[in-house]
Amino acid sequence: MITRGEVRKWALSFDGVSEEPRFNKTSFRVKGKIVATLNLEHDRACVRLSPIDQDVFCSFKEYVIYSVPNAWGKSGWTLINLKKVRKDMFKDALTSAYCFVAPPKLSSKYLKLE
Repeated sequence: MITRGEVRKWALSFDGVSEEPRFNKTSFRVKGKIVATLNLEHDRACVRLSPIDQDVFCSFKEYVIYSVPNAWGKSGWTLINLKKVRKDMFKDALTSAYCFVAPPKLSSKYLKLE
């Protein structure tokens, strides 16, 4: 299981990310835009992915990573079960979310160009 402390540590490791409340959740933002939220009540995180990244991550196992089941999901919002996801997969999804939301000047150093 991924803990709140781990999510917080990894999210805040990206350039320009701040932690702010969002209703009854914690959000992690860059330049005012939400990269991820943390919902401890349901042991899950929600990240904003590009359509391609969302398709890739959601193809794994639907009880681990899945699209939000409404219009928000069509905008890239993706739920991650913190009890089931592997740490490396969560870090990859969080990095993808950061690179999608952050300005290119900030995100370019995290992009894996092959």
